[in-house]
Amino acid sequence: MIKKNVKIGPDSGLDVESVAMLVQVANRYSSQVFIRNDKHRFNAKSIMGMMTLCTEKAAELEITADGADEEEAAARIEKYLLGQSA
Repeated sequence: MIKKNVKIGPDSGLDVESVAMLVQVANRYSSQVFIRNDKHRFNAKSIMGMMTLCTEKAAELEITADGADEEEAAARIEKYLLGQSA
């Protein structure tokens, strides 16, 4: 299991469109991927759960990945959150 803390940049937050893309990125991997904000833990592969994650600029999130491709999944999700490029 891998855990990474990510602080979203001051110029970007997570809106509905970027959360939908994040779910698509997470679904590329076989590992279980979860994202936690200061209050809740979300399954990164669930569009319904992730829609409640929409967050402000400069938010701090924790990525947890567990499975065969956990390192690649966590790194890719982190990269997406920092730059929001799929």
